[in-house]
Amino acid sequence: MTKAELISYVARDCKCSKAVAEKALNAVTLNVTKALKKKDKITLTGFGTFSVAKRRARKGRNPQTGAEIDIKAANVPKFKAGKELRKAVL
Repeated sequence: MTKAELISYVARDCKCSKAVAEKALNAVTLNVTKALKKKDKITLTGFGTFSVAKRRARKGRNPQTGAEIDIKAANVPKFKAGKELRKAVL
């Protein structure tokens, strides 16, 4: 599903214009991003939890040359599905 398709579904379900649905979706994604930048955790009960995980530095290999490379430590976004979402997808 694309962002445009999601906006159409949200607009239909909320009985609002696509412009309003797009503003709402953009506001949600912007605020999730801001919270994760601050290393906060966002829990949407039943849906899931967004958080930040720390990935340690490690050694890797360049698949084309086989040369060993250093992969830096990084903070990465993480999502854990909630119980209701897991049940719905089964």
